[in-house]
Amino acid sequence: MSTEVDSGVGHRRGEPTGSIRTVVRFEGEQRLRITGILALVFTVFAALFLWIGPDVIAAGVFEDILESMPPAFSALFGFESLGSLEGFIASEYYTLTVVVGLGGYLAYSLAGSVAGDLKTDQMDTVLAAPVSRTSVLLGKYLAALVPILALSVVVPLVLYVGSLVVDDPMSLGDLAVLHALSIPYLLCWAAVGLFAGVVVRRGRAAGRVAIAVVLGTWIVESAVVETDYEWLGALSPMRYFDPSAVLVDGTYDLLGAALLLGVAVVLVGASLVSFQRRDL
Repeated sequence: MSTEVDSGVGHRRGEPTGSIRTVVRFEGEQRLRITGILALVFTVFAALFLWIGPDVIAAGVFEDILESMPPAFSALFGFESLGSLEGFIASEYYTLTVVVGLGGYLAYSLAGSVAGDLKTDQMDTVLAAPVSRTSVLLGKYLAALVPILALSVVVPLVLYVGSLVVDDPMSLGDLAVLHALSIPYLLCWAAVGLFAGVVVRRGRAAGRVAIAVVLGTWIVESAVVETDYEWLGALSPMRYFDPSAVLVDGTYDLLGAALLLGVAVVLVGASLVSFQRRDL
């Protein structure tokens, strides 16, 4: 096997084809425990929302509140869709768990994983093995699919079975489509975290930057609703992933999903270029 170094960035021609798979397997195994915890937390939250949902909807407790709320605040939590169990779950449950919660976790954890290894010089140790920088970075990124795919199976099944228990069945097909559309959205946030980790390179600071972007874009997207600055919401990934549209209206934003996937590819590519060119 040739050991010629390419451009001094740690890439070896003739590198073992399984190197990316090795990194993905290792990083994926590191995420199994947190994936189990997230699945448990999301399940408990689902049970809670399914338990209180029918009573909240029947009581109409939000109707008077909605009339007095500014549009931005209603949009922030999706209060405008509380007329059915699907709307309640889409607006409240998915906002807390997937839109902000899981998106924030992925951005924070990817940024911290990359920047943390750089700060502690662990990245130098990893790259001392016959594995390229590209393999390491892509392996860390692709390992994010472990929680994404696991929760995309667990959550819709829990919600569907739970909705049968409370005698207000939701569509399993719509739940499945919603989680399929969540994958590009979550991969986009994972890519944001990856890019922050490569650029910031200061351990926890990178994670804080990444999660600040998640929360900031969520707030901005809601704050500009029905204002002259509504176009600013186009910069937020939340604009292109709308659980209420899927569960309540039965509409699927495939173009938005494709755009989010494209942004993820661009950010991962930019991360790879920056990671290869900079000294560790």
